[in-house]
Amino acid sequence: MAKILFIMKRIVIFVCIFAIAIMASAQRQVRTDVPTNQIRLSDPFVLADKATQMYYMTGTGGQLWKSKDLKTWEGPYSVTQTDPQSWMGPRPMIWAAELHQYKDKYYYFATFTNRSVKIDTVRNNVIERRACHILVSDKPDGPYRPMADPTYLPADQPTLDASFWLDKDGKPYLIFCHEWLQNWNGTVEKIELKPDLSGVVGNRKILFRAFDSPWSRERDENGKEIPNKVTDGPYVFRTQTGSLGMLWTSWVYSVYTQGVAYSQSGTLDGPWIQEKEPITPPNFGHGMIFRTLDGKLLLCCHSHDDSKGSYDRRPAFFLVDDSGDKIKIVGRYNP
Repeated sequence: MAKILFIMKRIVIFVCIFAIAIMASAQRQVRTDVPTNQIRLSDPFVLADKATQMYYMTGTGGQLWKSKDLKTWEGPYSVTQTDPQSWMGPRPMIWAAELHQYKDKYYYFATFTNRSVKIDTVRNNVIERRACHILVSDKPDGPYRPMADPTYLPADQPTLDASFWLDKDGKPYLIFCHEWLQNWNGTVEKIELKPDLSGVVGNRKILFRAFDSPWSRERDENGKEIPNKVTDGPYVFRTQTGSLGMLWTSWVYSVYTQGVAYSQSGTLDGPWIQEKEPITPPNFGHGMIFRTLDGKLLLCCHSHDDSKGSYDRRPAFFLVDDSGDKIKIVGRYNP
């Protein structure tokens, strides 16, 4: 018995030392005074939190950066605590995370991928279990944890790039894409959320498809020029005149490109009319719009550079004029 207690004690000590070592290692990875252009981050999203007078930036990878002035950042911090017994598995990939304050909570909208589960094969592409989901926290810097419903969208369809919108009917909605890998003509869709965002109600609705775009381009198997099949990064906004718009991203051949559409009805139901030209310069995309703590309206997106054979994506800011029915990009903004 004494030997067993001794072994158990050694195990407890080992586990404690191991946990401390992991925490210390994680702490050493946190950096301070990091300029924005030195952060490699796809799909950046910035929450300007008035309560804490801080900026919180997240994106693909699921980690969090903090800043007081948008000039330099502290991080990255791990802020998600997913359920390893859920469909996500123990270590899900996290794409395109967003932070939204709603009522008295903070919500973490993201795409989670469990690479060990395959849901479909289309045109020889094996599709992994990937879906939009929402986590919740009492604080902007987390931790963010699961809510009531284990799933928000169908398990047999890859969905991604979740965003949030409160429409004119006063109801909250999940905005998302049904990925082109399965339908070969990506969609942007909506579905109503429960009042506390803990799940969905009703049926989803397609708002528009990738092929509706007049500016995105690719070539089909026969070399014919067609609209690109990718829908990526939807983000809904309203101008000062009440016009409802949506940023979204696709490609012009090999150039990552961001466009915008506007709803004729002023609601999510549309119809959505696509602008003829992109909204940002080439090789910028997956954008969102936020107002700084001192009142500037900025579009945050990532730059896209694959000239060296791999993606190099970094957060970038543009000044925005939303005084009319359509937004205008004024120019680059360097904090």
